[in-house]
This record gives sequence, C-alpha cells and structure tokens, in this order.
Amino acid sequence: MSAAIPADKSADSRSLTKLAPLEAVLFDMDGTLCDSDPIHFRAFQELLQQIGFNDGVPITEEFYSATISGVHNENLAGRLFPDMDHDKAMKFLDDKEALFRKLATGQLKALDGLHQLCRWIQDRNLKRAAVTNAPRANAELMLSLLGLTEFFPVLVIGSECDRAKPFPDPYLKALQLIGAAPEHTFIFEDSASGIRAGVAAGMPVVGLTTGNPEKVLNDAGASLLITDFQDPKLLAMLEELEAAAARVKG
Repeated sequence: MSAAIPADKSADSRSLTKLAPLEAVLFDMDGTLCDSDPIHFRAFQELLQQIGFNDGVPITEEFYSATISGVHNENLAGRLFPDMDHDKAMKFLDDKEALFRKLATGQLKALDGLHQLCRWIQDRNLKRAAVTNAPRANAELMLSLLGLTEFFPVLVIGSECDRAKPFPDPYLKALQLIGAAPEHTFIFEDSASGIRAGVAAGMPVVGLTTGNPEKVLNDAGASLLITDFQDPKLLAMLEELEAAAARVKG
C-alpha cells in the first residue's frame, strides 16, 4: 500500500505521524471492517414495523443513523422503548440481532481495501484487536464471514467490559490485552460514540464515512476521515508513518 503524500496534509493528519514507530492498530467492526449498517437497518426496519413502532411507518435511514447506529443495546432499549418493560425491550433487540446474523450470512462483504490493509499490518508484525459494542455472537460471525478470525488475536466486546462505548473501557482493555501503548496506536471507527471512546482512551481515531455524516465524525474528534481502506488519504498517512519511523531509527 503506497501513495504520494498530499502537500496539504491537515494538522490532524500530521498528528497521526507522531505515533511513529507504529505499534498497534485497533478496529471497530460494524461499519468499519464491513458496511454492515444496511443489514442492521433492514433488520430494525422489518421488526419495528412488525410491532407497530412509529404507528407502523417504516423507520428511515436518517432515523437509524441519528438514533440507533453505534448505540449499545442496553442503552438503545430505553431510547427506542421508554415505556416498555426492559426485559421485553431486550428480547426485541435479541431477536433483531438474530435476524441480522441470518441476513448477514451471504451478504456481508469486507470494506474495500480491508484485506490489503490487513496484509500491510501483518507484514509489519503490528499488534491488533477488534473492539465492538456488538454481541459476541455477531462479532464472531462477522470475523468468520470476513475470513479474519485468525487475524485478530483479541476480540473485545463492549458488554463484557465495565462500560461499553462511548466510554473508553473497551479500548483500554484491548491495549492491555495486546500489550500496546496508546502513544503508538491508532483506531479505525465509523460512529460518533466509537470515536469518542477512542479519543477518551488517549488514541487518535481514523473515521470511516460509511454511515455517518463527516461533521458528526469530526465533531466527535476524528483525526482523519476516509471513505474506505483504499482512500488516498489513508495510504498517504501510512506512508508518512513509515517515513517518520525510519527517521526515528536513524
């Protein structure tokens, strides 16, 4: 992976080169490793319509992005169903996750450039972990469908930490498990809550614009925004990181 470095790199992009020598890369999953939001949206839309949510009017993508995307299910239960018994609300969300897993099989695809980036990471023997608010069953299925089960030696689930994203706990746990320093690690994320979690954990975050507006991701604290893992801005940043590491060694 290589590309010419743009002459007008932003200050935030330059701040990523301060990570050199790079030690580790952490990845969110939904919307980051793969554009799974359309599958989640379809599952939510179908099941919410079945129970007469919003008077039976199907939810829109805008509602999904603003209200649902990136929110941990424990918090989402109260947000979507403030007047519903919590256990009943969680049962609905469990059913939704089961439908997502059914739909994802055969539909889930890696984000463009992901596997090339994974090879780049492996070639440099960088540490890595997947960090997600998704249920473990979802996360393990996604890694299997993407062929990345062996690539990630560590999988951190938000609900298995003291606090899920947007709190920093999942990312701090990942650093501890892989033995990496935040000063030499960055994160890939696609949601505002995930970006806030990464920033709170003391690491710069590269935001993917797969499902949320650029302003939302910038306001959450993203250091760099990319469309996918083939984005020239990402390739330039990685190239500059390598050059910075060479200068450190020299």
